[in-house]
Amino acid sequence: MTSGRVNPQFRLEDQGIGGLGNVYYNLMEPALVEAALNRGEGTLGKGGAFLVTTGKFTGRSPKDKHVVKTDSVADTIWWDNNAAMSPEGFDALYTDMLKHMEGGDYYVQDLVGGADPKHAINVRMVTELAWHGLFIRTMLRRPEREALDDFIADFTVINCPSFQADPAKHDCRSETVIAMNFDRKMILIGGTEYAGENKKSVFSLLNYLLPEKGIMPMHCSANHATGNPVDTAVFFGLSGTGKTTLSADPERTLIGDDEHGWSDNGTFNFEGGCYAKTINLSREAEPEIYATTEKFGTVIENMVFDEETKELDFDDDSLTANMRCAYPLHYISNASTKAVGGHPKNIIMLTCDAFGVLPPIARLTPAQAMYHFLSGFTSKVAGTERGITEPEPTFSTCFGAPFMPRRPEVYGNLLREKIAQHGATCWLVNTGWTGGAYGTGSRMPIKATRALLTAALDGSLADVEYRKDPNFGFEVPVSVTGVADILLDPRRTWDNPESYDRQAAKLVAMFSNNFEQYLPYIDEDVKAAAIS
Repeated sequence: MTSGRVNPQFRLEDQGIGGLGNVYYNLMEPALVEAALNRGEGTLGKGGAFLVTTGKFTGRSPKDKHVVKTDSVADTIWWDNNAAMSPEGFDALYTDMLKHMEGGDYYVQDLVGGADPKHAINVRMVTELAWHGLFIRTMLRRPEREALDDFIADFTVINCPSFQADPAKHDCRSETVIAMNFDRKMILIGGTEYAGENKKSVFSLLNYLLPEKGIMPMHCSANHATGNPVDTAVFFGLSGTGKTTLSADPERTLIGDDEHGWSDNGTFNFEGGCYAKTINLSREAEPEIYATTEKFGTVIENMVFDEETKELDFDDDSLTANMRCAYPLHYISNASTKAVGGHPKNIIMLTCDAFGVLPPIARLTPAQAMYHFLSGFTSKVAGTERGITEPEPTFSTCFGAPFMPRRPEVYGNLLREKIAQHGATCWLVNTGWTGGAYGTGSRMPIKATRALLTAALDGSLADVEYRKDPNFGFEVPVSVTGVADILLDPRRTWDNPESYDRQAAKLVAMFSNNFEQYLPYIDEDVKAAAIS
């Protein structure tokens, strides 16, 4: 039996997917919440939020992501970063997954990736779990109901958590699998209930497709000055660096919190929702995001709550430090209705430095910007990937290596060209540790970070005095209104300056060693900006 609104010429049967039980097409939020509750997938929370746990997997499984190695992509995929799967392995995986799905009920959402219609792709999401349907309906862009009547998907994603892959038969690493086949325009996900795999599979897809059109895909948040989309800022950063928090500035209009493109027309969000970390979230510090946790249809993932009152515990990370909430963009009062902006005037690269070495803000030349973009230094924050329990320093190129199918220089050169064309000012912002490394120092005060960003975005930092950092060569402001001067000089925040010098030398060496892999692919000015 099928129900819901769908193109009668583009049902699952028309795609060769048959033998299922009930198929529910394009249910809206109330029906999805009702179905998920009836199936025992989760609990109704305050305000109608949906509370759910994801079992064994509470973060992404990047090592289980595969790209099918066909002739059409063999020379364009970055195979050092993307595990290959044979076409035969994928065919067997597809056959076995569909066999496993027979007789089961499934939820189909026909959605769009990209707020710019010129560059958007149609994505069909087929989910075993009703709440996954709710999640991805929240996260991607929802077409008008009338548009569903002739919707044809460019790509289809099938997510079946109860399916276990066979590594030997399916040419994958484990029983958990995320397999992308560009020739068959299909993504298969099995063996994990973590909902983030749904959205990041679409992001990875766009990261491959868009560069061919001269569009820069970005793992970033974005906002613009109220009433002035020309004054757009983008915030690159891995999970846990503050992308969502810092872009949700009440004085600016939110474009989006995680995934964007930069085309000849400007900036556009890929998504229609936000996926915010909720650990230590407070009503006082982040009132808008906090309020979404008590709104209808918000998906609350892996949070401890009181069984009787349904009060959420924002400090209890016993399930995972990667607790999250997914909510539609319009739940943020100052969110853009169009989710587009102009060409970025400011580019902020967010890093979470667990060494306590980097200053809270630094101004970068274009060559330094490409250097830091390719380096992608940060610390993986607890919970964002399986097995990460405390901050772990890492280099994740393009501030999003797990989602980059192409070589880093493809994205780096696109960014460099667009910076040169549109004259963006670039900044490196450290939201990590100050006064010492992780375990000794403390997290950078968010009030200071906000004050520095405000000064950067409103132009105030253009006129202040700068010093050249002796370790990294970038410019650091000496004094900024509203921020303690000592905070701007990390060495002064340490009790023992010599310990800082040793730690800085260690980090410089890490940067240098990591960047050697890019030297054959970059121009001389970027080589000159390299730290050694």
